[in-house]
Amino acid sequence: MVVTAAVLTSVGAPLEIRHDVEVEAPRTGEVLVRYRASGVCHTDLSVQQGTLVLNCPMVLGHEGAGVVEAVGEGVDDLRPGDHVVVSWVPQCGRCWYCARGEGHLCENANAALVTGGLLDGSHRFTSRGAPLYQMAASGTFSELAVVPAVGAVRIPDDVPFALAALIGCGVLTGVGAALRTADVQAGATVAVVGCGGVGLNVVQGARIRGAERIIAVDLQPAKLALAEELGATHLVHAGASEAVARVRELTGERGVDVAFEAIGLPATIDATIAMARRGGQAVLVGIPGMEVVVELPAFLGLVLAAKTVRGCWYGSSNTHTDVAHLVELHRGGQLHLEPLVSRTIGLGEVNQALAALAAGEVARTVIEH
Repeated sequence: MVVTAAVLTSVGAPLEIRHDVEVEAPRTGEVLVRYRASGVCHTDLSVQQGTLVLNCPMVLGHEGAGVVEAVGEGVDDLRPGDHVVVSWVPQCGRCWYCARGEGHLCENANAALVTGGLLDGSHRFTSRGAPLYQMAASGTFSELAVVPAVGAVRIPDDVPFALAALIGCGVLTGVGAALRTADVQAGATVAVVGCGGVGLNVVQGARIRGAERIIAVDLQPAKLALAEELGATHLVHAGASEAVARVRELTGERGVDVAFEAIGLPATIDATIAMARRGGQAVLVGIPGMEVVVELPAFLGLVLAAKTVRGCWYGSSNTHTDVAHLVELHRGGQLHLEPLVSRTIGLGEVNQALAALAAGEVARTVIEH
């Protein structure tokens, strides 16, 4: 099959819209998905800019939803016509981490991310006589893609694709950070540094968990306004150092119970750790550059303060159960997905969407195939 896809040919280059991309049929344990919607996530921008180093040329995109068109051998829980959310962490269910209930750390999914292939390391995209890598076993910036069956999670047919796509990354990561990674208690104080697509969902997760005070921190007034709409109780518009002082002021100079960082910059990581109270938690959700190092005074910063600093990968989510849970939260009115969609575009406008993301103009742009 020949399809149209957006291909990153080299770091820093604009995505190339290719109309000659060939997609192989699914093999054992795989499904062919016709994408109907794909979110343009900051991680896509990180790959384009080289913050996250992956192989090129690559079909980008990792946040998508669509319809199963064909299934490979051994797939008995999905069939053509099923609506699915595609997970960029296809949890195999067999490795050491999956067996421990830590599917977000799946060894096979991690290998697929690094190699740019599927779970067996091989590729299903080719173009101009050469293989194309596939971002995170997803490749959602394409009309069709073969993905691991374990990474395609069935959803009800009445969930709009543009909203379902967001569940695949930004919602699972952000809401999961508050519901699963961190220990957010009812009545807790929380700070969220960075109110893009992921940070806004951290705000929602903290609200769903029952946090009493949710302090949103961002430089963009529009994002702060959206954070307030989604559950933030206090807004802080300031640079990193001023934000720490303001958050401490709002919490009686103690700091918050849990502080989340959803940007990945050294200054905001340091500020987030400083916002956490003694005995509190700092949760790093944003994707930092490979060269970023966190330095903390061991005694004053950690031992005496008794703080916990931890990373958050994919919201510590179990996709096989959490996607359905998030759909039900949305249906019940607790999880708001519609406000997250800033604009919808066609695949040919993907470079403009990445530019808008880099400028901080949008929460999520959604490609409708």
